[in-house]
Amino acid sequence: MDDEEKLVFIRCFDAPQELLFRCMTEKEHLTHFWGPKGMTTPIDSIVVDLRPGGTFETTMVSEPDGSRYTMTAAFSEVRPPEHLAWIDANTGVVTTATFTSLGPFRTEIEIRQTNVPEFMRSADARAGFVTSFDRFSDYLRIAGSGSEKPT
Repeated sequence: MDDEEKLVFIRCFDAPQELLFRCMTEKEHLTHFWGPKGMTTPIDSIVVDLRPGGTFETTMVSEPDGSRYTMTAAFSEVRPPEHLAWIDANTGVVTTATFTSLGPFRTEIEIRQTNVPEFMRSADARAGFVTSFDRFSDYLRIAGSGSEKPT
């Protein structure tokens, strides 16, 4: 596979590994941050059947014009709380998410995508993905507010 068909995103978050995994696999969390800035993902458009072969589906809605973007995928690997992988049915993109604990309240997520079509590798598309991580970070401040942190 050509290296140009791969994307890798890495980000550290101030939250426990288990919380990050739950946020990425439970629709009650995903609805708050899934997608780039300027998009919403209604909870009723999210399907998570968390098992190998299970469905992972989201529909992002553009806030400015109402355009809808649906992703339908199948989970290929599910190993809580360290690893997820899914294959997008429409594009063939294979996404793996690895959650590495860096201590009780810090976790690194590495998102690796292969078989990525050219339109998803553009600078704008990659920047949009980064804003998704920003939205996730903002949401974790709220979702993790009930977890104890050392003082």
